Amino acid sequence: MGLTSTAVLAVVAATAVALFAATVRFWPRLARPGAVAVSGRIGLLLATQLTLFAAVGLAANNAFLFYGSWADLFGREQELGVVTDHAEGVAGSPHLARIATRRPDVPGGRTPSAGGRIDQVVVSGRRSGIEAPAYVYLPPEYFRAAYAGRTFPAAVVLTGYPGTAENLLKGLRYPQTAHERVRAGKARPMILVMLRPTVAPPRDTECVDVPGGPQTETFFAKDLPEAVADSYRVGKEARDWGIIGNSTGGYCALKIGMLHPDRYAASAGLSAYYEAAEDPTTGDLFHGRRELRDRADLMWNLENRPPRGGSFLVTTSREGEDNLRSTMRFIEKVKAPARVSSIVLDSGGHNFTTWRREIPPALEWLSARLGGSRAPE
Repeated sequence: MGLTSTAVLAVVAATAVALFAATVRFWPRLARPGAVAVSGRIGLLLATQLTLFAAVGLAANNAFLFYGSWADLFGREQELGVVTDHAEGVAGSPHLARIATRRPDVPGGRTPSAGGRIDQVVVSGRRSGIEAPAYVYLPPEYFRAAYAGRTFPAAVVLTGYPGTAENLLKGLRYPQTAHERVRAGKARPMILVMLRPTVAPPRDTECVDVPGGPQTETFFAKDLPEAVADSYRVGKEARDWGIIGNSTGGYCALKIGMLHPDRYAASAGLSAYYEAAEDPTTGDLFHGRRELRDRADLMWNLENRPPRGGSFLVTTSREGEDNLRSTMRFIEKVKAPARVSSIVLDSGGHNFTTWRREIPPALEWLSARLGGSRAPE
């Protein structure tokens, strides 16, 4: 059973209850001197406490998906290598291979024309040389005759660090939310390309082209949209593409959108920060090159190389987030022709509960700024 399985949580919680009942039941018998009785009391108390903490930990993890699997919990890379024949990728693309499909957890999910479809894919970067797993959500309209031969807007969706792409499906419910927004008439159908920014695990590259290292910016700015557009009915203009993420993924989304307005028309950072982190998880990102460090600093770019266009959405909260002041500074520094919008909650921490409150309006915001489905030009 998986780490996030409801059955695992139920078994551990039931064990904790049983041990508590056993402690109450047998305590009178153990309330006497002697090594056996003392050992029994210690054993029962310790076992009860451990299972109780385990149940609370599992419940918290199921709510926030800090870890997506047992391997993730114990620090082992969960993704096994997948041998793919790139000559037989989706729609003949050599840079994107579909390895599995799944049904979205939405009404009518068994039928693609009613619930859409999620493809599990591997993207191979033509320029960067990076291979990264991803999920591609195709909305129900993609499979309907009325939309046959039409292209759709797409949004790249990024987790935080270290994160797993599975978090975007289970914890943050992006496909379900997109489906609900369209059914409510508040958004247009979009294709979602969901993955983590950690494309060279376990290193956190901060979406930087590292000298002599992973070319992560190139992967997200060029390789990924090119591979997806060659494989699915997605528009190829900047107006057809958006990018959104939380935490590290939010920083990456804003930076990629700011530096590449010719590729992404809109970018949204949920609880984002505004300059690249540098710590043991990142290693040496810039190799002493000041121009590369400046390029990764969004405030520096707004002041010295203001974007030539694009729309930005930033989120924060007045209580619970530590990026409130920097987010207000970011908003002040964005000047025309670029545009900026914000979501400022009264309270909300740096967690999945907060982001689930921000994702529905963020998807509506993206939908309003990206091109709708249309016949190929």
